Amino acid sequence: MNYIIMDLEWNNTYCKKKKGFMNEIIEIGAVKLNSNLDIVDTYSVFIKAQLGKKLHARVKELTNITNDDISSGTPFSQAMSNFRKWVSHEENVILTWGDTDIRVLIENFKYFNGISFIPFLSNYVNLQKYAQAFMNISKADQIGLSAAAEKLGINFDDYSLHRALDDSKLTADLFKKIFNENMLKSYTLVCDNSFYSKITFKPKVITDINSPLIDKTKMVSLCDVCGSTCERISDWRVINQSFRAIFLCKKCKRKIRFTIRFKEYYDRIDIKSSSVPFIEKKEIKNVVAVEAGTNQQNKTEE
Repeated sequence: MNYIIMDLEWNNTYCKKKKGFMNEIIEIGAVKLNSNLDIVDTYSVFIKAQLGKKLHARVKELTNITNDDISSGTPFSQAMSNFRKWVSHEENVILTWGDTDIRVLIENFKYFNGISFIPFLSNYVNLQKYAQAFMNISKADQIGLSAAAEKLGINFDDYSLHRALDDSKLTADLFKKIFNENMLKSYTLVCDNSFYSKITFKPKVITDINSPLIDKTKMVSLCDVCGSTCERISDWRVINQSFRAIFLCKKCKRKIRFTIRFKEYYDRIDIKSSSVPFIEKKEIKNVVAVEAGTNQQNKTEE
C-alpha cells in the first residue's frame, strides 16, 4: 500500500468558454509514502497556463511562482499523464488537505480532457477531516495545514508554504504524526460514481417557500420567555437568503422576529433559525427621541 499526498496550486481566471471564472491548476506536487510511511519518491511540475496567461498578484505573492514558470510549464494533459504513471498501478490511497484540490482537479479534467473523473484516483482521504477527528477538533472549526502542524509540534520553517511540493512534504510529516491504520480506513472513500456525485455537488440555499425540501414544521417560533407556540402575524419574506416573519406570543403579548434558513447539501438539509424580540419602527423612533431629550437635558444641567 502506498500513500500519495498531493497538493495543487491554481490561478483563478476568467474562462470565455464557460463564461465565468475557474481555478486553473498551475502546479502539482506530491510525495509517495510506502506502507512504513517512508518517502520513496516525489513529483513536482509547473502546469502550462492555457486560460490565464498572467498570475493574479495575490497568487504571485503567496507562491513566488512567476509568469515565466507557467508559460514554460508542461501542458495539463501531459502533466496528468506523467503523474498517472508516477502514481503507478500499485494499491494506493491519495490524500489531500481538504477536498478543494480534488474538486479543482475534477474541474480541470472536465475542461481540458473532457472527462468528469480523475483516472488515477481509486481511494481517497480528506486528510484535514481525518486530522480534525484525530485531534478532537470540532467540524465547525476548520483548521489550516500550518496551524495543525504547529499544534502537533512540527517545525515548518524549512518549508516554503503555498508551494505544492513543500506543502505535500509538510502534510506527509503531519500524516506520520497522526497515522492510525484502523481509523484511517474509516475515512477512506472508494472513488465510485456516488463519490463523484457527492464531491461535485454544490450546496445551495433554498429560497422557494414551496420547495418540497423545506420542512414546514420547523417554521414555527416559540416564545423565549414562556415557551408557548407563537402565532405568525405576517407573511414570510426572503431576506439575505433566509425566510423571515413576525410572530406573536398571545400569552406574553410579545412580538418576535423569527428567521430560518434551509441549505441543501448532497445528503442532508441544514437548518438554522434564530428569534429576536421585534420592535416596531415607531417604538424605535420614540426611544431615539427620548434618548435625544435626555442628552439635551444633561447638557443643559452641565
